[in-house]
Amino acid sequence: MKFISWNVNGIRACLTKGFEERFRELDADIFSLQETKCQQGQVKLELDGYYQYWNYANRRGYSGTAIFTKRKPLSVTYGIGIEEHDKEGRVITLEFEDFYFVTVYTPNSQRELQRLSYRMEWERDFLQYLLALQEKKPVICCGDMNVAHREIDLKNPKTNRNNAGFTEQERACFTKTLESGFVDTFRYFYPDLEGAYSWWSYQFHAREKNAGWRIDYFIVSQSLKKRLESAAIHGDIMGSDHCPVELQLK
Repeated sequence: MKFISWNVNGIRACLTKGFEERFRELDADIFSLQETKCQQGQVKLELDGYYQYWNYANRRGYSGTAIFTKRKPLSVTYGIGIEEHDKEGRVITLEFEDFYFVTVYTPNSQRELQRLSYRMEWERDFLQYLLALQEKKPVICCGDMNVAHREIDLKNPKTNRNNAGFTEQERACFTKTLESGFVDTFRYFYPDLEGAYSWWSYQFHAREKNAGWRIDYFIVSQSLKKRLESAAIHGDIMGSDHCPVELQLK
């Protein structure tokens, strides 16, 4: 099975930059989006052969997630069951026979870490949500998790220390998630690969210089390790300030 995750930074803008063509080329069994930035009825995608599930933020033009799947899920859940977290459209969960598939757009801690305290609440509650799912069956979780876990995961770790996405607190939360029974699938295959990033600032020609961050992930339950086949970051695919990331399972 092939899975794709992509923060499109506005699906309406991405549609004008070749999204549908890229979607067909990638040909995923499950394709998830983050930061769709649209409301119900604003976008109509004709994706033959796919069931579509969208979660919209209450605030217009903000956040939002979507999943497109060839296999019809047993059930669909929007959010994590906590009102404070669920008004921003950040999580969708699909239940299949042998796993849960979760897409997430983790809150950004923002400039001067204005939202770091909320981010810590989110991290605690979202991990508990994943662990509750994992008690029932294995979990595949993907999305923009808004953290570069290790120094190898961004171009300039020294100058970004204590900036949003690279604080000790955020990195520790990701470590805790892995220690709680999850695998960072890209690092499973490429533990020491440098220069592998999934997001680049629109400023300072960052993408041309590959001055980026790896903040988009597929993490899976340890019990799925034996099914891991490959992982990839599609840095050559344009259309957003993020690029698609991929996981394949046997």
